[in-house]
Amino acid sequence: MGRKIHPIGFRLKINRDWSARWFAEGDRYRELLQEDFKIRQFVEKEAERAGVAGVEIERYPNQVQVSLFTAKPGIVIGRKGESVKKLRQGL
Repeated sequence: MGRKIHPIGFRLKINRDWSARWFAEGDRYRELLQEDFKIRQFVEKEAERAGVAGVEIERYPNQVQVSLFTAKPGIVIGRKGESVKKLRQGL
C-alpha cells in the first residue's frame, strides 16, 4: 500500500517556495500567523477582480513586505496608483 503525502509539502523548496518568510518565538508566532491570515483575506478581497495568483509575506524587524502576484496588474495599480495607495492604507 502506498502512503498518502501532501503534494505541496512534498515539493516544497524543490519547485515551490514558502508563501510566508518570517520567524517568531513563543506566543508572538500565533499573533503573526493570525495577522498573515487577515492580510491575505484583505488583499484577496480588495483585488478580487485582478486574478490574484499568490500573496507572499516577508517580515523584517521593523516592516512587513507583501508581494502580490496577479494576472491583471493594471487593476491593482489603478489610475495614477490610486488603488495601490488605497490598498496600502488598508493594510
